Amino acid sequence: MESTRVLVVEDEPINLEALVENLQFEGYETTGVSSGAEAWRAISEHPDEFDVILLDRVMPDMDGIEILRRLKARSTPIRASVIMQTALSSDRDIVEGLRAGAYYYLTKPFTAQALLAIVGAAARDRRGYRKLQLDAQQATRALACMATAQFTFQTPEQAWDLATVIAKATPNPERAVGGLSELMLNAIEHGNLGITYAGKSRLLAEDRWKEEIAHRLALPEHAGKRATISFERVDGEIRFHIRDEGPGFEWRDYLELSPERAFHLHGRGIAMSRQVWFDRLDYLGAGNEVVAVIRL
Repeated sequence: MESTRVLVVEDEPINLEALVENLQFEGYETTGVSSGAEAWRAISEHPDEFDVILLDRVMPDMDGIEILRRLKARSTPIRASVIMQTALSSDRDIVEGLRAGAYYYLTKPFTAQALLAIVGAAARDRRGYRKLQLDAQQATRALACMATAQFTFQTPEQAWDLATVIAKATPNPERAVGGLSELMLNAIEHGNLGITYAGKSRLLAEDRWKEEIAHRLALPEHAGKRATISFERVDGEIRFHIRDEGPGFEWRDYLELSPERAFHLHGRGIAMSRQVWFDRLDYLGAGNEVVAVIRL
């Protein structure tokens, strides 16, 4: 497997050395820098070099928030997953980081186990999104001519395959594919199969998520369940309508990435769909239907 490249930004020399050693011991290809200016130079000179950026929140020359703002302002986005490490754990500080673009958090002091868990989650998400983006680039260009369509899907593999194909109907497939895959996966695991948020947290921690998905798909009560995604190009927009057979959920809780969930290994898909991947996201009724919109 291709190695995961991590940029560690930490202004305390002892902490920097410990972080780099822990990550290198686990097989990560790690670069350490001790200031915000060094970090920005490394990112600017090698924008596609890193898969994960472990970013110190408070530094004397250029803090983590300023680096995030610069990343967000780039005409070509950085695709690395950013983890903010900080001793500032108030809701206000966390929300500031989330809005600036840090979707993962570590509060100092943290254990090596917590470090490796969150870096592993960020790296996993980065690899998954990158693979979807590359697959979307290779899908047929003829789909850009598609005006309407409807598909059904049952498994995560079908959702990922469909997302890469359908995304090609949009002006920016690399942007759309992340949101489509997240919303379609939600329709399967949380909607049709009834895996709760807490349940997924436990399954990821125990590395049993794929096993549990396969187990539930094989149960008689889930055998006939399908989710659907329809596509429509109308009024200067592309609208995706995703529906599952579940009872719905309290979707309002997930439109923003809350401070309480900033430290979890999952739970970012809906917030990122709303804030990054789509121009509009509308849940209908109980939440087992969602319309995602991309403006043309």
